[in-house]
This record gives sequence, structure tokens and C-alpha cells, in this order.
Amino acid sequence: MNAQKALSLTVPDIPTLLSAYMPYLERGGLFVPAEGFYTLGQVVNLLIALPGESERLGITGHVVWVSPTGIGGRRVPGIGVHFSHQDYPVRDKIETLLAGQLDSAPPSFTL
Repeated sequence: MNAQKALSLTVPDIPTLLSAYMPYLERGGLFVPAEGFYTLGQVVNLLIALPGESERLGITGHVVWVSPTGIGGRRVPGIGVHFSHQDYPVRDKIETLLAGQLDSAPPSFTL
């Protein structure tokens, strides 16, 4: 079993948040650009700063998507992190920031 990893993410603006957010996951999730080796199901601790916010929010989630280093095309290496049950407030904050944009979102980092 792999050890937990800690990552930090600063989302500079709403379009980037829209591209990184994974609304199709039950509890929500985010794509996090990351180098290194990750496995599906691995626990990740994430500190995230949302656009316009100075406070970092803590998230603990599981890796559900892996775009490995060296991936072809225009894909960014990184992981998709599915939020844990206790992270519903973060998901709600993200969805409030993205209100009205989720249904017409441009291509994301994952799909």
C-alpha cells in the first residue's frame, strides 16, 4: 500500500476551477496537476486555495484518475481526487463559485 501524499493547489481563476472540477463524482472532486507515481485508491491530502480566497481548505480524498507523467497529446500529468464525506462543504463552495456553468463546461483536464 502506498503512503499518503500531501499536495497543494492554488486555483487562479474560475475557468481553471471549471476545468479541474469533477462534478460527476458523487462527492465532487478535483484534477490536481502532479508529477510522480500515484495509484487508484491512494489517499491524498490536499490543501486548496480557491479563486478569490486567501484561506486554504483541507481535503482528504482518494485518487480516482491518473494522467501519468509523459502522457501524450495536450494532457497535463496529474491525478483526479474524489472528495471524502467530510469535504461536502468544500464541494458546496466550489459549486457555488461555478453556479450556472457546470452544464456548459468546456473540455476538462480529465475528459
